[in-house]
Order: sequence, then structure tokens, then C-alpha cells
Amino acid sequence: MFSIQNRLKLLFVVIVTLVLAISGSYTQYSLGKDLEASNQRLRQGVLTRLQISLPSALWDLDKSKVDSIVEAEMLPPEVVAIRVYDTSVGLFAGKMRGADGKLVPIAQPAAEPGGTPVEASLVFQDGGSASAAIKPVVVGKVVINFSRAQIEAALASELTRKVVEVLLLDIILVFALSLSLRVVFEPLKQLRDGLFDLATRGSEEVGELPEDRKDELGEVIRGFNQIQRRLKTIIQRIREAEDQARKSAQETAKALQDLKQTQESLLQAERLASLGGLVAGVAHEINTPVGIALTSASVLKSATDEVQTAVNAGGVKKSDILKYLETASESSRLIMNNAYRAAHLIHSFKQIAVDQTSEVRRPFALKEYVEEVVASLQPKFKKSPLRVVLACPPDIVLDSFPGAFAQVITNLTLNCVEHAFEIDTPGTIQISARLDGDIVEIHVDDDGKGIAPDVLDRVFDPFFTTRRGQGGTGLGLNIVYNLIVKQFGGTISVSSTLGQGAHFTLRIPRVTPTETGQADPLAAPAGAA
Repeated sequence: MFSIQNRLKLLFVVIVTLVLAISGSYTQYSLGKDLEASNQRLRQGVLTRLQISLPSALWDLDKSKVDSIVEAEMLPPEVVAIRVYDTSVGLFAGKMRGADGKLVPIAQPAAEPGGTPVEASLVFQDGGSASAAIKPVVVGKVVINFSRAQIEAALASELTRKVVEVLLLDIILVFALSLSLRVVFEPLKQLRDGLFDLATRGSEEVGELPEDRKDELGEVIRGFNQIQRRLKTIIQRIREAEDQARKSAQETAKALQDLKQTQESLLQAERLASLGGLVAGVAHEINTPVGIALTSASVLKSATDEVQTAVNAGGVKKSDILKYLETASESSRLIMNNAYRAAHLIHSFKQIAVDQTSEVRRPFALKEYVEEVVASLQPKFKKSPLRVVLACPPDIVLDSFPGAFAQVITNLTLNCVEHAFEIDTPGTIQISARLDGDIVEIHVDDDGKGIAPDVLDRVFDPFFTTRRGQGGTGLGLNIVYNLIVKQFGGTISVSSTLGQGAHFTLRIPRVTPTETGQADPLAAPAGAA
């Protein structure tokens, strides 16, 4: 694993290497320019001196003098060969530097010496002549071969030195960072191991970390130990609550068994007898949130009495107040959440049984209203990769009940979100509509996992859900069915293939009839699918 510690080391090494590389490149460039300038000055000096000293010796055909001049000018190692040519005899004299560095004569003919050749004419002018009419005479030429080996060797040596310097600095930096970062990362490693043990093992099996450090990391460790102690307390409370829940579950199971027996007899009774089944079902559904709210209120009352007793005795402590506030906050949250859930169930029950004349009707544009409903559901889509696609003509106007229609679209959409897709699975929900005479046909499609054939005919039954114990009440599609049939005077059907999603088709009059068939709001819609 490429840890943060290794990343920091790599980052510092890269930065130092980059800075040194830039600095070394500039130094290399400056050194190259200086060496080139020095080499140019050497070439110019050698050439100038030879043009001054060689013409007279060549005029006198003094080979020994020419050789001595050539040897003197070949002292710098950059000069690898000097050849002196006479205008009449050709190669007059010459020296070249051998492989061992010694000067050897150049025979004629001879191979071309290495290096870069520079050629110049040798002009003789008799300075002692009395006649001013004598013009300068070209007596020959000199060819000098200069080598760049010294420049390249100097540049290579400087480059090697810089590379070694960078490597040494990187090694020293990594060593220094390893020592310094260990002071920080060793305690963090202990904290990480403690968190991992706390997440994977029982809280009683995890010991507290040593609190002997006096720095910032010591404060973090002490905070971790405090959290661990609090978790142990919370786990103990949860276990007590689980024991109570198991006891309640046994009682609920017995009540559910009695309810099932009652429902079997109610299925054979008259249409209105299904109302009793719905009431029993709602009572059963709200039993859990009401029980939790009651238990939370009892805990809050007990904690309040303890604090009140402490206040009256004059011995209340800050820790008591903090503990009470924590209990009050958690109890209030449980009471609010479960009271909201109970209220939501009661509202759903009322929505099924409410008379259609209790809602105000008005004309509304289908596309705009569906867009508003979908926009209100955006918080549900923020945590999921699902998207809703609308394909509704803008000219369809319904004269109906917008509140009930909004609940139909909301329930169908949320049913797709909760049942059609796994968590964090991308997908598409498409809502489309078309006008067929005076009938508006609405389609709600998803590309999710589909509905199993054995439950397809039961999706509109009240209290039927495949998410029992996971928040599902089984009322959503039943509400949709009863609103479409009872309040809008339309029909709804569903088709599905496993692995290819589900397709809901709604057909409702564009103008809702004033009097619609009074469908039983509690009856299971047999054959609706």
C-alpha cells in the first residue's frame, strides 16, 4: 500500500531532485558557455601567434625553428595537430598528439588528424627592406586541429558530480524524513489498529490505548479512549433494548398470528368487512413506532426525574447534565421519528379511505405538474445514481385532483427507487404520457431488476411488501390503485420481466367524472395486474 508517509517522502524527494536538477542544468549550461569561450580564446591565440611567428621561419625554410614553434603552441591539450604547408613544397612540417599524449611528426602523406581543423594563410613581409614597394607575400598556410574532448570531459565530470550530489541529498532526505515522520505516524498506526479492532471485534475485547503522550497526538488518543468508553455504554444500552425488542417481538408474533386467522375469515365476508382488516393492519403497523415512542418517553421521564432529584438535593454535576442532555436528545429523536412514522401511516390510511369530494379539483398542465412533483423528489435521488426522464407533451391539460395525482406519481416513483434497484446501482425511471381521445395514458417504466412472476398479481394488495422489516408498509401501490380507480375513474396495470424492469400503465379520463364508481378503498384489487 502506498501510504501517506511514503507519499510525503516521494514528494520531498521529487521537489529536491527537481530543484537540484534545475540548478544543475543552469550550472551545466553556464560551464559549457565558459568552456566554449575559453576554447575560442585559445584557438584565436594559437592562430594569431602562429601567423606572427611562422612566416619568417617558413621564408627561411628553417624547419627546426618551425618545429620548435609548433611544439610550443601544442602545449595545451586542446591542440591535437598543427600542419605547416609551404606554397612550393606542400607539407613542410607538422606535429600531432599521439594516443599516449606525446607529440609525433606528421609524415606526408598522412591520415587526417582528429578534432576540428582551422586553416589560416601565412603572410611574410620583410620589415627590414628599404624598398617600400615590396608587398606582403603568402609563403604558405597552417592547419590547426583543435579537440573538444577536454570540454566534453569537463561537462561530463560536472554532470556526474551533480548526479552524485542529488542522490546523496535524496538519500539523506529520505533518512531524515523516515526518522521525523515516525514520530507522527507510529501513534497514528496505533490509533488505526485500535479503530480497526473496535470495528471488527467486540468492544469488550479492545483495550484502551496508552495515554502517556503529552503532545497533540496524545490528545487524539485520549479522545479515542473516551469514544470507546462511550461506545461500550451505548452497546450495553442497545443490548438491553434488543432484549426488550425480542420480548415485544414474541408478543407481536402472537398478535400477528391472531390477526392472520382473523384476516382469513374476513376474506369471505362482505366488501365492508375488509375495513376491519385494514384497521387491524394499520394498528399492527403503528404498534412498533408507538411502542418505541412510549419507551423513549419513559426513558426521558426517568432521566428527568433523576436530574430533578439531583437539583433538589443541590448535588447536580456537569456530567449528570451532559448525560441527561444526551439521553434527552436521543429520546427526542426517537420520539419524533417514530411519531412521524405513525402519523405517516395514519395519513396513508386516511388517504385510502377519504371521500373523493374532500379534495379540491382544478385544471392543471400535466407536464408542468409532473415536473414539479419530480423536482420535489430530488432529495431522494441525491444519494443514488438514478435519473428520471420525462416525455410528456406540453399541451395535455387535466381537469382533476392535483393532490391525488401528485401522490400517484410520488408513490410510483418511490416504489421504483426502493424496489427496482439495488443500492448505488445506476438506472433510469421514465415517465411518459400521450392523449388517446379523452383518455390520458401515462406510462411509468424502469430498467431495474423487475418483479417476480409469483408476486406480480399481488403488488396492489394492501400491506403486501417484499421489504417487510426494512421500512416497507405495503400501502404505496394500494394507495395508487385506489386513487386511480376510485378518484379518477381510470385503470392501472403492471407488466414486468425479471432483469428488464417493470412497466406501469395508467389510463385516466382527461376530465375526471363528477361521479366515479365507488370502489372499495380497502379491498384488494384482484386481477388489477
